[in-house]
Amino acid sequence: MPLSDDGAALHLKDDDDVAVALRPLAAGTAVRFGDGAGVSVATEIPTGHKFATRPIAGGALIRKYGQVIGRATGPIAPGEHVHVHNVEGTRGRGDLAKGSS
Repeated sequence: MPLSDDGAALHLKDDDDVAVALRPLAAGTAVRFGDGAGVSVATEIPTGHKFATRPIAGGALIRKYGQVIGRATGPIAPGEHVHVHNVEGTRGRGDLAKGSS
């Protein structure tokens, strides 16, 4: 089930690394999904922002809604805010294109 049990977050695809807050989430809020998976958010998560639903290794590609949205600049723990401070964009980067110098 993509919607959390209390309607606080959306985790659309099974292989997504993040969920999106549908309302502000206070630090320590437990977010559970119908499949039994859950996470406690580490810091305040504003509406529309992402948080990790599982550990993300530094350098790993991050998926949201089944699409790669960037690369982790360092390790990200479950429940951590996933945003510009710990994600490097990968879309539209010519330096990452195959065969570029």
